[in-house]
Amino acid sequence: QLVESGGGLVQAGGSLGLSCKVSDTAFSSTYAMGWFRQAPGKEREFVASISRTGLNTGYADTVKGRFIISRDNAENTMYLQMSSLKPEDTAVYYCAAHETLYGTALYDGKSTYEYWGQGTQVTVSS
Repeated sequence: QLVESGGGLVQAGGSLGLSCKVSDTAFSSTYAMGWFRQAPGKEREFVASISRTGLNTGYADTVKGRFIISRDNAENTMYLQMSSLKPEDTAVYYCAAHETLYGTALYDGKSTYEYWGQGTQVTVSS
Protein backbone atom coordinates (compact mmCIF):
# COMPACT_ATOMS: atom_id res chain seq x y z
CA GLN A 1 0.00 0.00 0.00
CA LEU A 2 1.26 3.45 -0.95
CA VAL A 3 0.01 6.56 0.82
CA GLU A 4 0.88 10.06 -0.37
CA SER A 5 0.77 13.16 1.75
CA GLY A 6 1.86 16.78 1.59
CA GLY A 7 -0.18 18.23 -1.23
CA GLY A 8 -1.87 21.60 -0.98
CA LEU A 9 -2.17 25.12 -2.34
CA VAL A 10 0.92 27.24 -2.93
CA GLN A 11 1.67 30.44 -4.79
CA ALA A 12 3.77 30.45 -7.94
CA GLY A 13 7.44 30.48 -7.06
CA GLY A 14 6.81 28.68 -3.80
CA SER A 15 7.84 25.25 -2.55
CA LEU A 16 6.04 22.14 -1.44
CA GLY A 17 7.12 18.68 -0.33
CA LEU A 18 5.34 15.38 -0.95
CA SER A 19 5.81 12.07 0.85
CA CYS A 20 4.91 8.53 -0.11
CA LYS A 21 4.87 5.91 2.63
CA VAL A 22 5.10 2.27 1.58
CA SER A 23 3.69 -0.34 3.92
CA ASP A 24 5.91 -3.17 2.64
CA THR A 25 8.88 -3.62 4.96
CA ALA A 26 10.84 -5.00 2.02
CA PHE A 27 10.71 -1.51 0.48
CA SER A 28 14.41 -1.07 -0.12
CA SER A 29 15.04 -4.56 -1.46
CA THR A 30 12.05 -4.68 -3.76
CA TYR A 31 10.89 -1.41 -5.27
CA ALA A 32 12.07 1.25 -7.63
CA MET A 33 9.84 4.27 -7.21
CA GLY A 34 8.40 7.08 -9.23
CA TRP A 35 6.24 10.17 -9.13
CA PHE A 36 3.64 10.90 -11.79
CA ARG A 37 1.06 13.64 -12.14
CA GLN A 38 -2.22 14.15 -13.92
CA ALA A 39 -3.76 17.49 -14.71
CA PRO A 40 -7.46 17.79 -15.60
CA GLY A 41 -8.13 16.59 -19.11
CA LYS A 42 -4.58 15.35 -19.58
CA GLU A 43 -2.79 12.03 -19.54
CA ARG A 44 -0.89 10.93 -16.47
CA GLU A 45 2.73 11.92 -17.02
CA PHE A 46 6.09 11.01 -15.59
CA VAL A 47 7.67 13.44 -13.14
CA ALA A 48 10.63 11.71 -11.49
CA SER A 49 12.02 8.29 -10.62
CA ILE A 50 14.50 6.84 -8.18
CA SER A 51 16.23 3.49 -8.24
CA ARG A 52 15.73 0.81 -5.62
CA THR A 53 19.01 1.69 -3.93
CA GLY A 54 18.45 5.43 -4.27
CA LEU A 55 21.73 5.85 -6.13
CA ASN A 56 20.13 6.98 -9.37
CA THR A 57 17.43 9.53 -10.09
CA GLY A 58 15.71 10.75 -13.24
CA TYR A 59 13.46 13.69 -14.06
CA ALA A 60 11.13 14.92 -16.73
CA ASP A 61 12.55 17.91 -18.56
CA THR A 62 9.68 20.05 -17.30
CA VAL A 63 10.75 19.66 -13.66
CA LYS A 64 14.51 19.18 -13.95
CA GLY A 65 16.37 21.62 -11.74
CA ARG A 66 13.23 22.43 -9.71
CA PHE A 67 12.18 19.07 -8.20
CA ILE A 68 14.22 16.63 -6.16
CA ILE A 69 13.25 13.01 -5.59
CA SER A 70 14.70 11.06 -2.68
CA ARG A 71 13.99 8.05 -0.53
CA ASP A 72 14.65 6.94 3.02
CA ASN A 73 14.79 3.16 2.94
CA ALA A 74 14.90 2.93 6.73
CA GLU A 75 11.55 4.75 6.85
CA ASN A 76 10.02 3.04 3.80
CA THR A 77 9.32 6.50 2.42
CA MET A 78 9.92 8.39 -0.80
CA TYR A 79 9.88 12.16 -1.13
CA LEU A 80 9.44 14.82 -3.79
CA GLN A 81 10.69 18.29 -2.94
CA MET A 82 9.23 20.82 -5.36
CA SER A 83 10.50 24.37 -5.67
CA SER A 84 10.00 27.30 -8.05
CA LEU A 85 6.52 25.97 -8.61
CA LYS A 86 4.54 27.14 -11.63
CA PRO A 87 0.79 27.12 -12.31
CA GLU A 88 1.38 24.40 -14.90
CA ASP A 89 2.60 22.12 -12.09
CA THR A 90 -0.98 21.98 -10.84
CA ALA A 91 -2.11 18.34 -10.89
CA VAL A 92 -2.88 15.31 -8.81
CA TYR A 93 0.46 13.74 -7.93
CA TYR A 94 0.75 9.96 -7.63
CA CYS A 95 3.54 7.84 -6.26
CA ALA A 96 4.17 4.46 -7.81
CA ALA A 97 6.25 1.37 -7.06
CA HIS A 98 7.80 -1.19 -9.37
CA GLU A 99 9.18 -4.53 -8.22
CA THR A 100 12.67 -5.01 -9.57
CA LEU A 101 15.83 -6.98 -8.94
CA TYR A 102 17.94 -4.19 -10.42
CA GLY A 103 19.24 -1.83 -7.79
CA THR A 104 20.22 1.07 -10.01
CA ALA A 105 17.66 0.98 -12.83
CA LEU A 106 15.23 3.83 -13.46
CA TYR A 107 11.76 3.54 -14.94
CA ASP A 108 9.70 6.34 -16.50
CA GLY A 109 6.83 4.45 -18.11
CA LYS A 110 3.59 4.46 -16.15
CA SER A 111 2.69 1.00 -17.45
CA THR A 112 5.82 -0.37 -15.76
CA TYR A 113 4.59 0.38 -12.27
CA GLU A 114 2.44 -2.22 -10.51
CA TYR A 115 1.42 -0.29 -7.43
CA TRP A 116 -0.04 3.20 -7.10
CA GLY A 117 -1.05 5.57 -4.37
CA GLN A 118 -4.37 7.36 -4.23
CA GLY A 119 -2.94 10.71 -5.28
CA THR A 120 -2.57 14.08 -3.63
CA GLN A 121 -3.65 17.42 -5.09
CA VAL A 122 -1.09 20.14 -5.74
CA THR A 123 -2.45 23.51 -6.79
CA VAL A 124 -0.17 26.39 -7.78
CA SER A 125 -1.84 29.78 -7.98
CA SER A 126 -0.53 32.54 -10.21
